[in-house]
Amino acid sequence: MLEITRIRTDKNALIEGLKKRNIDATETIEKIISTDLNWRNNKTDLENIAAELNQLAKEIGDLFKQGKQQEANDAKNKTAALKVSEAKLKLAVDEFEKELTQLLYTLPTVPNELVKSGKDEKDNEIIFESGTKRNYTFQPLPHWDLAKKYELIDFELGVKVTGAGFPFYRGKGAKLQRALISFFLEEAEKAGYEEFIPPLVVNEASGYGTGQLPDKEGQMYYCPEDGFYLIPTAEVPLTNIYRDVIIPSDDFSIKLTGYTPCFRREAGSYGKDVRGLNRLHQFDKVEIVRIEHPDNTAKALEEMIDHVKGLLEKLGLQYRILRLCGGDTGFASAMTYDFEVYSAAQEKWLEVSSCSRFDTFQSNRLKLRFKTQDKKNQLCHTLNGSALALPRIVAALLENHQTTEGIIVPEALRKYTGFDTIN
Repeated sequence: MLEITRIRTDKNALIEGLKKRNIDATETIEKIISTDLNWRNNKTDLENIAAELNQLAKEIGDLFKQGKQQEANDAKNKTAALKVSEAKLKLAVDEFEKELTQLLYTLPTVPNELVKSGKDEKDNEIIFESGTKRNYTFQPLPHWDLAKKYELIDFELGVKVTGAGFPFYRGKGAKLQRALISFFLEEAEKAGYEEFIPPLVVNEASGYGTGQLPDKEGQMYYCPEDGFYLIPTAEVPLTNIYRDVIIPSDDFSIKLTGYTPCFRREAGSYGKDVRGLNRLHQFDKVEIVRIEHPDNTAKALEEMIDHVKGLLEKLGLQYRILRLCGGDTGFASAMTYDFEVYSAAQEKWLEVSSCSRFDTFQSNRLKLRFKTQDKKNQLCHTLNGSALALPRIVAALLENHQTTEGIIVPEALRKYTGFDTIN
């Protein structure tokens, strides 16, 4: 959530910055400023009445002690009138505060200066590429055919038991999935991330804290009886560990990781290429999250990017990195780098990771702060990245490492799988 003090003092710059997202926020920002002014004015009036009531309470006591009953009663009548005004002002303050919060929730964060303007994914910048396309001496099969041939993933059984987008992993497919999770977690631990096993459901406050609500409400599975949401990513529970926390000093760098299943309705994705593992409603992912001092944010993001690079290189996959344009950058993100792996059989690029910096957008909602050296509270910066999301990694591994005799398991995974090939 954008900081109200920033909106008050830097209105024009924010309006210009949001144009990178193809958003004209002028009307909303003017409404925010107007509502904020009304809220502050009414709050000041309320504080003045409270002070006057306190003063009158003292005067009434003194007047009664002095035997000035009529004057005391007059003061009591004045107190009663003030209390009516106080009640009305409390309602007004609450209403303006609620309206202000809802308006602030509608504004995305302002893109970083490095982010270019653009409409959609066609305007994203390719900033790095690694590997080359493999030349096959045979016709490579797509992963859904390989999964069926080697009895790794059963999509039809998932449809029977639940519905489309909820596959069963079986046999060596299940072991490959487990191997990838162990590999990603151990690599994260080596990089200094503390592992958590978080809840798979969160409350509404957690959804608002990281920006999934109200922006992605329609994409999340909701349990109305309890008011819980199934998590779309481990980012939500991991980052919310630090909701309403003040870190006691400015010397910190907090690194968290966690494996979870993730749940996404993917509403509106029908008709797109959703075959096989390309788009699921339930999938596994290892997430990395960082809580940083603002001075360390750029360095932390580069470290996260290097971490994901290392994972893909150890898996022997061709990949590229894109810096997203303003129109394709997520609601809460100030800057995002997407990693895509090449799908040999589908002859297309598949997104497998996003590394993003949110600056103060999440921490402002979370009330996540740290103590500066002069004992003032300052908002932290938050970052997160997929390291990695499994479905499309599995798809790329099966397709890119297939041979006529079977599928070769990358050396980095063999100590986890217990086998070198799938055949």
